[in-house]
Amino acid sequence: MKILIVGGGGREHALAWKLAQSPLLTKLYCAPGNPGIARHAECVQIGVQDNMGIVRFVREKQIDLTVIGPEDPLAMGLADELTSKGFKVFGPSQAAAELESSKIFCKKLLHKHDIPTAAFKVFDDAHSAHESLEKSLAPVVVKADGLAKGKGVIVCSTLAEAHNAVNEIMKGRIFGKSGDRIIIEECLRGEEVSLLALTDGKALLLLDPAQDHKRALDGDEGPNTGGMGAYSPVASITPELRAEVERRVFVPTIHAMRREGRRYQGVLYAGLMLTSNGPQVLEYNVRWGDPETQPLMMRIKSDLAPLFMSVAEGKLSDTPIEWDPRPSICVVMASGGYPGEYQTGKPIEGLEKAAKLKDVMVFHAGTAMSQGCVVTAGGRVLGVTAIGDTIADARARAYEAVSMIHFDGAHYRRDIGYRAL
Repeated sequence: MKILIVGGGGREHALAWKLAQSPLLTKLYCAPGNPGIARHAECVQIGVQDNMGIVRFVREKQIDLTVIGPEDPLAMGLADELTSKGFKVFGPSQAAAELESSKIFCKKLLHKHDIPTAAFKVFDDAHSAHESLEKSLAPVVVKADGLAKGKGVIVCSTLAEAHNAVNEIMKGRIFGKSGDRIIIEECLRGEEVSLLALTDGKALLLLDPAQDHKRALDGDEGPNTGGMGAYSPVASITPELRAEVERRVFVPTIHAMRREGRRYQGVLYAGLMLTSNGPQVLEYNVRWGDPETQPLMMRIKSDLAPLFMSVAEGKLSDTPIEWDPRPSICVVMASGGYPGEYQTGKPIEGLEKAAKLKDVMVFHAGTAMSQGCVVTAGGRVLGVTAIGDTIADARARAYEAVSMIHFDGAHYRRDIGYRAL
């Protein structure tokens, strides 16, 4: 089987590492990939938004399965371009991807089909948003409608912060066109978890839960990021709660999408808040989470290639995924200044030393090669991931590896997994 992975971040490195282990694999490509992915796949210099370039490559190499990693190509209809030409794809259509590319579409779908989520209002202009805030109580959450690389959500403790968020998004254009419309919703209280499921639009296969750490600083302080670390499994997701989420969230969403003419195929990621009133949907992502994918891939023992193909062919069965029962944890090493402005091109030292540690994988998220040296090339640079007998053991291994890696301005949280200890 020849497989192409589209993307070049930490999520795609984890997927490449896992898919490369499949006995069914004859050739693995990644577009565009990164220096870490190059250890497992042949990287081809095609951008993730170059739909036609990817289609040409798939045709030329007769790729059996294309696995689309990031949200942008899904929102741009890459899956549609490929399937219309007879190629198999793991990833939803453009219409189905609107679950992530439009938060307004997502919230309206959830409300229409009685799927638990926070109360919300939609605004097309800043003036009406400010007027509504004057009649509201803090805290509230202000969200840009469109894609914003995981950072289009601002949690506001006061109304002054909310007014400022509206101005930054709609007038300051900090998220560009994604902020043409916004949502203001109630701020839910509880524990946040990530639950992902494979689906072919009919059958559903829930994965083990993970917990992301969105805030930039220790103690869940600072601005929201794309994710500063994650671990799996999560003790608060009991078998009973998992069954409730499947029944009240995933099943009705899959049915609703099919009724809307947007049959969903791929992986569906639910960001959930476990409230006193039960689990509530914060958001949907239409692709593997980053950094949740890294610890999940460390724990999955099943062969991903036939699983992904069964999704693409609409033949997903209820065969359970085999899991390593041991917990895994990922610590993100980011560029100084992230999620704000940051510099790139900083040489990274210690990668080989850290990679030699037992049960540790250093997944590349934002790296490049320069004069034979691996350098920083993004906000989130590395996802240092370890598996251990206990969460404390996995955590110690991950931070031991982190201590061996150095680049100018490196920033990381020192409390990833604290809720599980």
